[in-house]
Amino acid sequence: MKVHILDDWFDTLRTLPCYSKLGAHDVTVWTDHEPDPNRLATRVKDAEALVLFRERTAIGAALLDQLPKLQLISQRSVYPHVDVPACTANNVLLCSNMHSDTPSYAAAELTLALILARFRQIPEQSASLANGTWQMGVGRTLRGRTLGLYGYGRIAQAVAGYADAIGMNIVWWASKDGRARAIADGAKVAENRTAFFAESDVVSLHVRLKPDTRAIITADDLAAMQPRSLLVNTSRSGLIAPGVLEAEIAKGRIHAAVDVFDEEPMRDTANILANHPNVLATPHIGYVTEDEFDLQFSDIFDQINAFAAGAPIHMINPAVWG
Repeated sequence: MKVHILDDWFDTLRTLPCYSKLGAHDVTVWTDHEPDPNRLATRVKDAEALVLFRERTAIGAALLDQLPKLQLISQRSVYPHVDVPACTANNVLLCSNMHSDTPSYAAAELTLALILARFRQIPEQSASLANGTWQMGVGRTLRGRTLGLYGYGRIAQAVAGYADAIGMNIVWWASKDGRARAIADGAKVAENRTAFFAESDVVSLHVRLKPDTRAIITADDLAAMQPRSLLVNTSRSGLIAPGVLEAEIAKGRIHAAVDVFDEEPMRDTANILANHPNVLATPHIGYVTEDEFDLQFSDIFDQINAFAAGAPIHMINPAVWG
């Protein structure tokens, strides 16, 4: 098959063991991001299969209507960036392994790293040393502090394990069903939503972005947080109501560590989340490790081979195949 891989910004996939799975195919790798559907359609007009890097490129009718040769889109995990009805209308099969039993340990590790870096002032202390001024301030210890985890899912539970190992206290908040599962597992759930935000030294968000979770974090939630407390978001920017985090950070009262933005790639150096001293920001690297890529794209390439063999797996819109 003619396979086009989108958004492999550092041409990483060719270096991974899983890439050998594409040996029987004609592969084109695009190492930049093209958001315009018309220009993208020109690039990939001969593609029979598209490989997506998570949600880096939106796939909608404006693109699909121009790709009559396209038969398959192969990706991994959730697909809010893919217009599934448009795929079906264009006879394009979407295959996506939902990996229901495998959390992204890379994202969980980054969450802990951001918390440690913010509390111990690691970027600032390193820059101070590089500038010849030795120490620049005094950080804070995490042991004995309270980590509030919003969302009772796999990544959050991995973060809880890491936090427990360094002596943090864990408190949970989630949907009604999530709280019920947490209680059944013997986890500590906050008395109410306001108490969750008010009592946590660190609040970390671990919720999938869906229509009913968009803007689920409000101005009132952030206002309830303690002065100098830390909000961590390695999930999705859209979980927070538009402008709410920026407004709270501008007050200088709380801190934030963010790995996700409303528009990505985010190159606006004037964005308060990129330049405020109370914010530690990273460019959506939660799942960006060689190990995680090899795991994810091994599944993605398996889906291509299964399709080519006439036995597709992990079909999201199986009516196309039928």
